[in-house]
Amino acid sequence: MIYYVKGDFVIKTATQVVVDCNGVGYDVQISLNTYADIEPKNSGMLFTYHLVREDAQMLFGFSTKREKSLFELLISVSGVGANTARVILSSLSPSEVEQAILGEDSVTLQGVKGIGAKTAQRIVIDLKDKVGKIAMIADASGISVRGSSRSEAHSALTTLGMSAKQAETILNKLLKQNPSASTEELVRNALQLL
Repeated sequence: MIYYVKGDFVIKTATQVVVDCNGVGYDVQISLNTYADIEPKNSGMLFTYHLVREDAQMLFGFSTKREKSLFELLISVSGVGANTARVILSSLSPSEVEQAILGEDSVTLQGVKGIGAKTAQRIVIDLKDKVGKIAMIADASGISVRGSSRSEAHSALTTLGMSAKQAETILNKLLKQNPSASTEELVRNALQLL
């Protein structure tokens, strides 16, 4: 498996980049989020997912490990293929996808072209626990992510028995009062509001 490619970005479009790695050009499919990250650069590294099908082999590239992990989770859901996962990651940022899944917000996912109500609900149901773990691992590794305190607090509150909708409502209220609240503050204050 090809874990990453590193080299010059010879050709860049919104959906594809050709990376020259010591004279070999790798055709890598990318999301709009990755394109936004690499657009001003002439070279760099992309984490890759190597997809092998009967009729094709494709490389999907990501500017962050977090986006790659989300892609891998999305394609594990029945009915979500690689191109659909790329469309999701092009329409929403990785943190927006995580928040939609953790907040059981299937309406946001349905806003993505090609995602119906059943697929959006399946994504939420299948990935809710897994996405919470990815967010916590990324936070523990020191990666700063917008909304990470919210995601972690939401996960903690639902683990403590609060319904996802109730946790979402309370967190929205608390974050309006203090947008920079830590996870611990959010959980403590949410529990006091019950």
